Amino acid sequence: MNTLRILGVLAILVFWGATPASAGLSVSLTPAPGNPDTPRMGDRLSFQTSIRNTGTMPEHGLVAWISLLQTDPGKEQPVDLEDWSAHKAVTAATLEPGQTVNATWPMRLIAAGHYRLVVCLASRETRELVTSPVAAFTVRGKPVVASARVLPVALGIPLLLGGVLVWRWRRSR
Repeated sequence: MNTLRILGVLAILVFWGATPASAGLSVSLTPAPGNPDTPRMGDRLSFQTSIRNTGTMPEHGLVAWISLLQTDPGKEQPVDLEDWSAHKAVTAATLEPGQTVNATWPMRLIAAGHYRLVVCLASRETRELVTSPVAAFTVRGKPVVASARVLPVALGIPLLLGGVLVWRWRRSR
């Protein structure tokens, strides 16, 4: 729903001819220091963003959001962030010249693969999107079924049921 609102706002800006402000917005994106070096499915990553007004005029109606792309061969596609991150957008009513807004984007790694993350920023006064540098990362797979836990159950249940049947058969004689 938020995505539809953002796209609607962008369409209005483009088609109604919003006047561009001084192109003085910058967005940085860096991995958080506590991120694992080789993340696996189920791990949590965090990325930090600084949005800065480097221009001479205040910027109004800022909205920043993250976009995640999977880049595995044959699976190149944007990723729906519903399961990955509950933190969808950061807003600021006004960003004065020289002022900075910081945000942290936490996410839980759902699927193995190669990914690229970018933060996009739109302003009420500008027609262009400002984007951060791209952060690339790889999520290693994690075995869903651990054989050490499955083998006792796979062997134990049939043996237990067989033992109960033999015991009942002998008792009924």
